[in-house]
Amino acid sequence: MDREIQRKRITYRATHRGAKEADVVIGGFVTENIESLSNAQLDTLEVFLNCSDPDISDWLRGVPPLPVGPHLEILELLLTYQQRLLTN
Repeated sequence: MDREIQRKRITYRATHRGAKEADVVIGGFVTENIESLSNAQLDTLEVFLNCSDPDISDWLRGVPPLPVGPHLEILELLLTYQQRLLTN
């Protein structure tokens, strides 16, 4: 798979979620970090983006059940990014 095409696809999906809050957090995180993510993280992020906006929104608010496995790594990165947004 061409990683550049994958990055573009992920960026589009992350910035066009349909909910403004998701666009800001997920889209902002992806826009800022897409080039530094590993191939494994890109693959996991692409699958993570298949989750529903309500689920992701709940997870970002800490509402259980939180995802497990690789999705948890992506969620932790998003939570760190979100916290940085809230403190700036």
